[in-house]
Amino acid sequence: MKSIILKKNISRRIEEGHPWIYNNEVNSAKEKDASPQPGEIVEVYSYDKQFIGKGYYNPQSQIAVRLLTRVKQETINDYFFFKKISEAWAYRQKLGYTENCRLVFGEADELPQLIIDKFNDYLVVQTLALGIDVWKPGITNALQQIFNPKGIYERNDVPVRELEGLPQQKGFLSAAFDTNIIIKENGVLYHVDIAHGQKTGYFLDQQDNRRAISNIVKDADVLSAFCYTGSFEIAAAHYGAASVTGLDISEQAIAMCNRNALLNNLEHVCSFECVNAFDRLKQLTKEERRWDVVMLDPPSFTKNRSSIDKAVSGYKEINLRGIKLIKPGGFLVTSSCTNLVSPKLFLDTVMQAAKDAKRKVRQVLFQTQSPDHPIIPNQENTHYLKFLIVQVL
Repeated sequence: MKSIILKKNISRRIEEGHPWIYNNEVNSAKEKDASPQPGEIVEVYSYDKQFIGKGYYNPQSQIAVRLLTRVKQETINDYFFFKKISEAWAYRQKLGYTENCRLVFGEADELPQLIIDKFNDYLVVQTLALGIDVWKPGITNALQQIFNPKGIYERNDVPVRELEGLPQQKGFLSAAFDTNIIIKENGVLYHVDIAHGQKTGYFLDQQDNRRAISNIVKDADVLSAFCYTGSFEIAAAHYGAASVTGLDISEQAIAMCNRNALLNNLEHVCSFECVNAFDRLKQLTKEERRWDVVMLDPPSFTKNRSSIDKAVSGYKEINLRGIKLIKPGGFLVTSSCTNLVSPKLFLDTVMQAAKDAKRKVRQVLFQTQSPDHPIIPNQENTHYLKFLIVQVL
């Protein structure tokens, strides 16, 4: 096996267990004058020849090596991936996430850049780096052996793959099947389009947070912005909201919201508007409209560190507008889905928005993604979702 030798001065991050090794931390990459090929498994050693781990190599990527194991005796083969996926499934089963869950969450399950979502008897796979994409056939075989699913679909139509020298693509990894499926979450039914929906078709990371609104929405008039396919909105209606109004700029998303409302016989409670949410919230403020609960679940406002200030400004603006629309004693439900905005920064931003709105708030709940998306300390990419409920006085 070919080897990677690291420089003397490397980040303590590697010693503390982080699986990423950047290009500028590599001193040499060779074995008997033969350089490892992109996607190849390599052994990684410190400058003084101490074994660090084994992982896949890609000189085209900013992250040269992503470690799969720190056990020298462990062989990386198809059985390795079968075992890792089996361990990931055992963890979800132990926590009670069996019907719908993130089955594999990349680095958090020691399978860097591999995402697998489970929707009933269907699986959706993303291989987001060259080194893991090489093992896609073995991963697919492992999923067939462990689950015998009704279907496996690949959602690799994401730009990040191009940074690894990979094409964007999607399609069946099993026999073809109807990619429009129905799942059940917290007693609510949802249509999921795994071929055309965002990411893998549905945001499983908020499933516990959707249950967390059950008490505050009962008998409430609810306004929700960035509703996507209506998961929070249909949940609010299911939990007894008097009325639910959802806003989203996507006609396709609004159509799915209406389908989901109809699926649960809640179309008489829910109404959805295809509008720019920022503009609509500003207009509603001018009209002095008020709601018992306002829910905000915007997309990530930043993809890189250079635009964090702009993202914070966006979060502050949207929460300021939301707070102004809440009746005294009502509730704000708000989220951020980027790891580049820390939990403290997000909380501080919402508190500043409340101050600017001249409203007092008190925190009800502040939590993260559901545990089927486990968080690894010191690996900030695994801790990305912030979910906050405050009462607005």
